[in-house]
Amino acid sequence: MGNSQEPAGAAATDARAWTQVLARYRQPSNGRSIVEIAITVVPLAALWALAWATLDIGYWLALPLAIAAAGFLVRLFAIQHDCSHGAFFRHRLANDWIGRVVSVATLTPHDVWRRTHATHHASTGNLDRRGLGDVDTLTVEEYRARGFWGRLRYRVYRHPMFMFGVAPAYLFILQHRLPVGLMRDGWRPWISTMATNLAIASIAALLIWLVGIKAFLLIHLPILLLSTSVGVWLFYVQHQFEDTIWANDGEWNLHDAALHGSSHYDLPAFLRWFTCNIGVHHVHHLCSRIPYYRLPRVLEDHPELRNVGRLTLLQSFRCVNLVLWDETERRLVSFRQARASR
Repeated sequence: MGNSQEPAGAAATDARAWTQVLARYRQPSNGRSIVEIAITVVPLAALWALAWATLDIGYWLALPLAIAAAGFLVRLFAIQHDCSHGAFFRHRLANDWIGRVVSVATLTPHDVWRRTHATHHASTGNLDRRGLGDVDTLTVEEYRARGFWGRLRYRVYRHPMFMFGVAPAYLFILQHRLPVGLMRDGWRPWISTMATNLAIASIAALLIWLVGIKAFLLIHLPILLLSTSVGVWLFYVQHQFEDTIWANDGEWNLHDAALHGSSHYDLPAFLRWFTCNIGVHHVHHLCSRIPYYRLPRVLEDHPELRNVGRLTLLQSFRCVNLVLWDETERRLVSFRQARASR
């Protein structure tokens, strides 16, 4: 595939035209997907076992192994993410059941998360449809209209120590144990959540019985805390960057929000591998059925997409201060910038 296949007149900014181009990359390879699972699960299990085996030598040796295992758990979550989009295998049942099995390790009930994540894709950047599956974002005027305690709560929520420290642990360890936000949707979210909880409890109990609770916590807690923080960071930087898009319902466009409201997080090669190319997020949002291992091919064939919403690793750290949507400037701004614009 090459640039010659683009529709006539299509530009890197023409979001709707790109959906037709990207549809050609959607077909997954069952064999490749099985290999991707194997090269993720086997190292994860091996590193976990090796960390336990080296505890008697010293935690200074076991902890780095646990940290390395966290990278593979992030990768496993990316596989679940592709399964939720029906992008990892050709058949829906395979995607559903692999996603459910993986969800026991990621602590994320698959059927519940698939639904909330679909809502995120359908409403990303829409100011009138905020609140489910996204990072809470206020406009400058909404923030100014809040009282002291309302502003303080938002500042605490947006503080990096809370956003990437406390919040990930709460989200994955506690909040995901109940289908919060979907309680009116009948019994299905409850079945998904409680079945996942039962499987998590059973495997945790088995591991504690085998290695002891102290060893279990010393190994698995760092893996969980690091991987969940990385996961939240990735999700954050994919949409919380200066030139992202937010708009009210009447002005909002699904394709424009997908292409221009999602970043191209251009990470170093080894980080792209561990994060399963999720940094190519603008392409993913335009066509979520593309398996993650085909996303680099899209950029190779269509290099004009590389600079759309591009963020380097260094540039991404500056996104932490961007916390409010300025409807006048049409960009994310910091608290300081919001004060200066009064």
